[in-house]
Amino acid sequence: MSKGILLWATLLAASRQLNVTCASSVDMELFLHYSLIPSLLIILVLSFLQRRVHRKQRDDTFYLLGNHFGMIVPLDFVGTFSNRWSYGVAFGATANKVMFLFSEGYQPLQVPQWAQAFVLLIGGVEVGLAHFPFFACLSSEFRLVSSLLGFGYSLTWFVVTILQIAQCPHGQFLGSYETLIFYWPSLLCLAFLLVHFLHMFLKALRVYLGLEPQMEEKPMLEAHQAEHVKQLLRKACPQETKKSWFQARVYEWEPCFQFPSRMIGTIVLAFICLYLFIVIEFCMFVYVRDKLAVFEGKLESYLTYMNETGTLTPVILQVKELISITKGVWVVTILPASLTCISYLFHVLACYRKHMKRLRAGDKHFLPPKFRSPSSAQCVVAIARYSGWQIAYILWGYLIIHVVQSLCGVMIMYGLVLPIAHNKGLEMLQGLGLGILTISIVVGLMILQVWIASSCFLQPKLGTADKQKPLALNNRKAFHNFNYFLFFYNVVLGLGACLSRLLISCLLGTWLIARIDRTIMQSGYERADMGFSAWVGMLYVDHYHTNPVLLSFCHILIADHRERKQQKTIKHWSSNQSSGPRISARSRTRWLLLQTLINNPKLVMLRKSRPGHGSQEFTPVLLASSDC
Repeated sequence: MSKGILLWATLLAASRQLNVTCASSVDMELFLHYSLIPSLLIILVLSFLQRRVHRKQRDDTFYLLGNHFGMIVPLDFVGTFSNRWSYGVAFGATANKVMFLFSEGYQPLQVPQWAQAFVLLIGGVEVGLAHFPFFACLSSEFRLVSSLLGFGYSLTWFVVTILQIAQCPHGQFLGSYETLIFYWPSLLCLAFLLVHFLHMFLKALRVYLGLEPQMEEKPMLEAHQAEHVKQLLRKACPQETKKSWFQARVYEWEPCFQFPSRMIGTIVLAFICLYLFIVIEFCMFVYVRDKLAVFEGKLESYLTYMNETGTLTPVILQVKELISITKGVWVVTILPASLTCISYLFHVLACYRKHMKRLRAGDKHFLPPKFRSPSSAQCVVAIARYSGWQIAYILWGYLIIHVVQSLCGVMIMYGLVLPIAHNKGLEMLQGLGLGILTISIVVGLMILQVWIASSCFLQPKLGTADKQKPLALNNRKAFHNFNYFLFFYNVVLGLGACLSRLLISCLLGTWLIARIDRTIMQSGYERADMGFSAWVGMLYVDHYHTNPVLLSFCHILIADHRERKQQKTIKHWSSNQSSGPRISARSRTRWLLLQTLINNPKLVMLRKSRPGHGSQEFTPVLLASSDC
């Protein structure tokens, strides 16, 4: 693990030297430190506006604060289904700083090697605190104030990023607009947040001026969850609609299922981090290519000096050929490696929906037996780990897949392409034919063993409807001779089977290393896969807290409780009214109407009149709720 971190630190060393010759007035790392000041002020303002539900006792020290300074929640990581893409874009705005942490570039303190984990923890807290206002302003109930604060904070980051790009646009690896190539995803996310906060402000202002109705409180049961329960209660339709090729093979959209904001934010951030990772890797490739060009120049000078007659001339030519092939293969395999990881990100969403639907149906057979009753504490920790681990798995997976694909490409070049280029195509075809013939004979002998066992050493079928013969031996003497003579042959054959098992395991392991939704461990060792454990724990937390049936049941209980409470209030009000002088309902209605019109004189001009009546009577419920 330490070697992998060292490799990544070396890979990112070049990216931190992008503008060594440019004197920029903006230091993004220093700005990150100073941005904590406005961030804390925004958090303090939103916390002051946030009301505490459970107030302390009178002897508490904080009683003088009243019910202000409630806890600010940046994002509900479990049950948030509204405003999902805004949260996803807010996560995308943190991509550059996440990559900065991923490269272990945050070193504000000189500490021993064993204490690096604490320094990285401090760095993670600082990055989270610097970007906390984005999420807090999006989730705050006080839309008017939070939109202004969020717009100002986003504008500050946007302007600073623009200055960084404008003052030092070029770099030493990608040339012109190198800084823009690195920062345009975060810049686009900040621009989206600016537009969103401006829209929030205009909408909140219309609500404040009374031009639009007040937004309703967030319901416990979302619309798609209620529709899911209704669909369960409906009778299944006998006729099924014909699915298109895309729906049958790729993805089918379901209106009764929505991904939570955590999943959307994770995927958006993973896409941007993967893009930055590929750009940084290409910068490292340019750096290594330049170094290799210098090395090749020295080799060429040696060949010129020796007039290509030295003893090392064949070796030098082979080294130059290897360098040329490796550079070409590395560039070509960038596309398939990146497309593989991009497909994994989409596949993660498809697997999440599939696994959640199975858990809701009570089906846990797709999980290993040890994961069917996970620890509650481990599940709570898993949902905190999942998003970060998913991004890290994608980035490391891309690098490993790219290396493996490059090695396979070099093998193909040396095995197929170069022999043809060196006029040795016939020899290559002969060797390829012999290899294919050998493998075909071995596989054919294995198939022949199965056919002989099925034809000669098994008893006939018991019935005509049976799919295969019963596991009952026939011709036992011949069977024992068959086993004896094949015993020595299968010893040699087992060596090839063992090597093929190792090769297939390595290929599948490296190919699926970025898949956190699937374990690559053998059966019985799944708990050693920490990424898969985080995936399963996250699924269980979402299943227990966002199950539509459970939420519908709780919604019915709360609605019934409120209705009973309202009925008791009406009965209590009626009993109080009956204790005094008896008043008719019409007189009470007119009295309430008069009181409402006195408190709201503008309503007199808005009242409708009917023929023969001076005004239209209002019901007591509507009058009592009128308060302008």
